[in-house]
Order: sequence, then C-alpha cells, then structure tokens
Amino acid sequence: MWPVHTWLPDAHVEAPTAASVVLAAILLKMGGYGFLRFSLPMFPDASHYFTPLVFALSVIAIVWASLVAFRQVDIKKLIAYSSVAHMGFVTMGIFAGNEQGIQGATFQMLSHGIVSGALFLCVGVVYDRMHTREIAFYGGLVHRMPVYAAIFMLFTMGNVGLPGTSGFPGEILTMVGAFQVNAWVAAGAALGVIFSAAYALTLYRKVAFGTLDNPKLASIADLDAREWVTFVPLILATLIIGFAPSIVLDFTAPSTQAIVAAFAGGAP
Repeated sequence: MWPVHTWLPDAHVEAPTAASVVLAAILLKMGGYGFLRFSLPMFPDASHYFTPLVFALSVIAIVWASLVAFRQVDIKKLIAYSSVAHMGFVTMGIFAGNEQGIQGATFQMLSHGIVSGALFLCVGVVYDRMHTREIAFYGGLVHRMPVYAAIFMLFTMGNVGLPGTSGFPGEILTMVGAFQVNAWVAAGAALGVIFSAAYALTLYRKVAFGTLDNPKLASIADLDAREWVTFVPLILATLIIGFAPSIVLDFTAPSTQAIVAAFAGGAP
C-alpha cells in the first residue's frame, strides 16, 4: 500500500526473475489475505472506522503509482509500480465491504498473481538474452521474436484489464463494489485504469514495435521449449478465468458472504 510501498520496486529490480515471480504472484497477496482473514471478520468496528482512510490510500496508490510507472526507464521497475496500483484495487474492494467488492478483490489477487508473474517472466526472457532491462535498449522485437511479442501483448492486455482476460472481472467488480459505497472512490479508480492503459501500451510499443535499430538485437532468438512450457499454463489461466470468471467466483462466494455478514455486524 501507498505510502509504505517503496521497498517493492527496489526488491523487484534486485531480485532474479524467479524471486520476482514469487514476490508478485504470492507474497504481495499476504496483506490482502490478512485483511480478509482477520481485519474484516474479527475487527468489523475498526474496519468500518478506517474504511475512509483505506479508500483514500487505495485511490492514491492506483493513480499515483500509475503515473510513476509511466516515467520508468526500467521494465521491471515499471511492472513493480504497476503491482502497487493493482493492489490498490484489492484494498479498495475489500473495504467496500460488500459482496461485489470482496469478490472482485479476491479475483484480482488471483489474476494479478498470474498476469504480473507472467510479465516478470517476459522481462526475464529478454534479460537472459541481452542482460539489460532498459526500455530504450529494445524496440522492434516483433521482427525477431513474433511469438514472444504475441505472448507479451496478451499479458499486457491482461494487466490493463481488457475484457476476455483475467484482469477485467476483478477490476470491474471492485469498482462496482466501491461505487455502492462512494462514487468518488470508484471514479478515482476508473481514472487509474486509464492511466494503466497509457503506461502499459506505451511500454509495449517501445519494446515490441518500431524498427529494429539496435544491432545487438539482430540475432536475438524467440522462445525456446522451456519458456513455452512455462508460459502455456499462464496463458490458459489468463484466458479461461477471463472468459469464465464464474469458475472462481462461484468457488469463493460462500466465504465472501460470510465475511460480508461479519463486516455488516460491525456497521454503525
């Protein structure tokens, strides 16, 4: 959460690819789990009391982190700030305290684990070949790595929240849940969605499209078999739960309803 997030981009930049994947996919969800498992059901009065504060921090995280991500020159650091923004949707949905918000937050945590982990793997693919993460170093990769460019595009769209990918149901449900409590909070989150499209698509354009001007990229190879095996399950998960979110939502509905009932018991 903003403003105690500043360790995250540095941790990602210094970590190897595998550690970044574990950090983004699993460890970042511990805070969200703590809110759902402890804060709302065990301390509903305190959760109600601090809801305006958490809403404010969530909107700042979504908007501010998206703007900071837009100015990054390191691919990994950009994706790290994107994670801060997406976790803002999670905290916003959780403290909405209704079924749509909590369902959306839970779904967003799952989706972010898949999509963000895959994006860090995409960074790892080119870093293993070129040993740099500088955005300016790349450009025109679609000419040499068409399969990689297509996969990178899919996960970029998932990160933006394109309908049909796993990123869409979680974001829309958290905003619907927040709108039922405070329309201005939902409007701030929607602004963040626009900003996320700006930085994510700009990154993709700079890395994948354009002319292949850097001679060091002339011999770069497309995905090998090991990388294919790594990406295929993530591609399937992104598309399957994107087109059929009920697979996840039906499973989490009973627990969500129990949390909502406990949270409502502390309503003033």
